[in-house]
Amino acid sequence: MHPSIADLCRRAASQNLPMLGYVDPCDDTVFNRSQLRVLTPELQALANGSAVEEAEAVHEILALTAQVERMTHRSLVLNDD
Repeated sequence: MHPSIADLCRRAASQNLPMLGYVDPCDDTVFNRSQLRVLTPELQALANGSAVEEAEAVHEILALTAQVERMTHRSLVLNDD
């Protein structure tokens, strides 16, 4: 994953975003397909006005969310690595 994801999550937390803002930096965080309906707009909002590195991270996560949405029985997992 992109190295700026941690920064992106901290910024989301400072803006009280309910999905990305609660990613656990010390453990895995799992988003199911229903939760992606909230996560995706959060990511799109964060992409606007982001530094280049954070915008790249957003686009990487959005690409993964698109894959999860196309396939059944899939989840998006952000891990602490």
